[in-house]
Amino acid sequence: MTIRPPAPLATLLALAIAPTAQAGDAAGCAAQFEAAQRMDMESFRDYDAETFRAVHDERAVTVFASGAVRYGIDAIMQTLAGHFSGREGLWRWSERYRVVDGCKSAFILYETVYELPSIGYRQRALTGVTYSHNGDTWLAIADQGTPLP
Repeated sequence: MTIRPPAPLATLLALAIAPTAQAGDAAGCAAQFEAAQRMDMESFRDYDAETFRAVHDERAVTVFASGAVRYGIDAIMQTLAGHFSGREGLWRWSERYRVVDGCKSAFILYETVYELPSIGYRQRALTGVTYSHNGDTWLAIADQGTPLP
């Protein structure tokens, strides 16, 4: 599980959406990406639907571990509405692999666990997330879960 001290949302959001001109160099772009991917994972864990939506491209696609597919952030948010409103799901992740192509695209493979304690539900998965830089901002464009035993 990734445990980091919480950073103020405003700071993370500012880093994630800072214009490339400010990020400018490779180190700046890397910091911007790090903030964006943390916001993606932490906003889901923390039931922050607004931030979760903000770090996804409108055209994002999600392939759930069940095989269900949702196209577009509106459809994804509708499917995840129960998670954000119910505030019961427990989300943990560990990064297993990362590739970042400058300030263009990135992929992270996480080992994830999602639990609903009230019903005894527990799902382990490998979850791959692809990010794209649109010239100003890093956004998640695709994620896919593969169930683990």
